[in-house]
Amino acid sequence: MKNNKFQYDPGRRTALKGIALGGAATMAGGVGSIISSCTSRKEPDRSKAAVGTGEMTYRVNPNTDDKVSILGYGCMRWPSVPGSDGVLDQEAVNELVDYALAHGVNYFDTSPAYCRGQSEQVTGNALARHPRDSYFIATKLSNFAPQTWSREKSMEMYNNSFKYLQTDYIDYLLLHAIGQGGMENFNSRYIDNGMLDFLVDEREAGRIRNLGFSYHGDIEVFDTMLKWHDEGRIHWDFVQIQMNYVDWLHAKEINERNTNGEYLYNELAKRGIPAVIMEPLLGGRLASMPENLTSMLKNARPDDSIASWAFRYAGTPEGILTVLSGMTYKDHLRDNLATYSPLAPISADEDALLQKVATMMLSYPIVQCNDCKYCMPCPHGLDIPGILLHYNKMVNQGDIVTSVDDPNYAHARREFLVGMDRKVPKLRQAAHCTDCKECNKHCPQSIDIPAELMRIDAYAEALRRGEVSV
Repeated sequence: MKNNKFQYDPGRRTALKGIALGGAATMAGGVGSIISSCTSRKEPDRSKAAVGTGEMTYRVNPNTDDKVSILGYGCMRWPSVPGSDGVLDQEAVNELVDYALAHGVNYFDTSPAYCRGQSEQVTGNALARHPRDSYFIATKLSNFAPQTWSREKSMEMYNNSFKYLQTDYIDYLLLHAIGQGGMENFNSRYIDNGMLDFLVDEREAGRIRNLGFSYHGDIEVFDTMLKWHDEGRIHWDFVQIQMNYVDWLHAKEINERNTNGEYLYNELAKRGIPAVIMEPLLGGRLASMPENLTSMLKNARPDDSIASWAFRYAGTPEGILTVLSGMTYKDHLRDNLATYSPLAPISADEDALLQKVATMMLSYPIVQCNDCKYCMPCPHGLDIPGILLHYNKMVNQGDIVTSVDDPNYAHARREFLVGMDRKVPKLRQAAHCTDCKECNKHCPQSIDIPAELMRIDAYAEALRRGEVSV
């Protein structure tokens, strides 16, 4: 559409000194090929914690004066009914929502793409049982797939969000995961079809109260959006970024296509744009770490969970509006409530300790999977996140061995092989990867998933033969 207000001029690109620009794979395929599965109900790994004795910490949105809980509920990992192949457990979700609201949580973040397309409806059912002014709804225009780029399909997705969430206004509407595929992808999703113009008009009409975006991928897109903000072409009310104490300085060391949290946050803070934080636990990796790193944190705060360090870190900067957590179990919710009721900000000494831990974590051969499940379903039936997360668990436990002479070899062999069979059915394990690379198109972390699966399978096969190969 040539009459769109928003047009991208590649000749006016903002230079970013000292940070390499990287592309990201386009999110192609149908929405069904990238939607995340949610989690079956089972015993959680995180230990139980008491709810905080004080009141929830809140931050005020300067655009709307919304008093938002620093703990936001990420509705990406709702519990599913055991044995149902991913059907969400509405009763369990209702119970979690009720408990969260009763203890001060008022921000709920969902998407048409979450939980195999079920999240918005199940979240809407749970929230609709409470007064509309007691919570804020955040959802997204998740038009990743080319067949959803037309104005008609994007509008259908947008209107369905209101229907499923049972509301006549959205508090926080996000352009979902911009940066994947660069500016060409962004233009196809939001500019050429006039959807960004439409969403701005919807904000003016009051059906959207805050308009923002979530960012993954090409830094050029992030910088362009902030340049438009500076030029007065559009006002962004908030922005959602990935930030944790590892990604703060080391995101690009993990993957050159990532952007350090320090840069993302500071660019927003200097413009006064509130930040919403995703992946504060780095896909759970900051809740379950190698024993020596765990000991360092436990020595400093013996009574605190390991996860609480990451949540305190993510919530400490004043420009943070809320920190999202995908809390599948009530134990997770209780632990996070204890952390944020109220928030005890990270001290300078604690920050130095966390940066030391972050640097040490880089030496561990962990696959940088955030368990977002955008790679699912695999066209060949593999449980990709299950395989990668089991491997990471073995790394954290010290059960990846490099020699049959290792005193821990027999134990490590049993833990890896028996644990994998318990975690992932044999027909869904890495040996069945065909290297089709379909999953790589959808990974926000730009992991070469087939390469990792083949590496893990080679290691497992060596263990089965009584050998070792890492």
